[in-house]
Amino acid sequence: MVSWAVGDRTAECARAFMDDVSGRLASRVQLTSDGHKVYLDAVLGAFDQVGFAQLVKLYGSESGEGDERKYSSSECTGTIKKPVAGSPDPKHISTSFVERQNLNMRMGMRRFTRLTNAFSKKIDNHLHALALYFVFYNFVRIHKTLRISPAMAAGISDQLWEIEDIVRLVDNYEERKRRPQEPRIVTRAKITQRQA
Repeated sequence: MVSWAVGDRTAECARAFMDDVSGRLASRVQLTSDGHKVYLDAVLGAFDQVGFAQLVKLYGSESGEGDERKYSSSECTGTIKKPVAGSPDPKHISTSFVERQNLNMRMGMRRFTRLTNAFSKKIDNHLHALALYFVFYNFVRIHKTLRISPAMAAGISDQLWEIEDIVRLVDNYEERKRRPQEPRIVTRAKITQRQA
């Protein structure tokens, strides 16, 4: 997982997210987003060179459906692949990877389970849970297709982490926060006020 963000579906959030993604990538990439319009400006503003496309899903009508469908989308009846910038490879215009990641999050974190009371009650707790999940996902978990962790595959880490390594990171961070700050030297200038 290269980057993640918590926010609403506004243009400002999309731009901040895409700026963060572009700052973490060293080479030209191909991106595919859904049909949400805010990604057009966000991706094009964040990347100089990118193969960018949108995958727009077409949904059937909900008529004739019973109450059992009220919490889910209508049936997807097709897709439209829209190249936006660069020359994206049509074979790789897909949102399957991010949709799979959404499923992994729903399966791996109770707070993302639909229709339950396990949601985050404080935004800070939500952010901490996501941070822990992604550190685990990138550094601790061995991925079946990679046979190593994503951090090892990307050359960020040369070893597989354990849960104890994450706990040590948190402990070290908390210890740094508790240390007294070194005093800063502040020079005060004498201010005089002239009266007219």
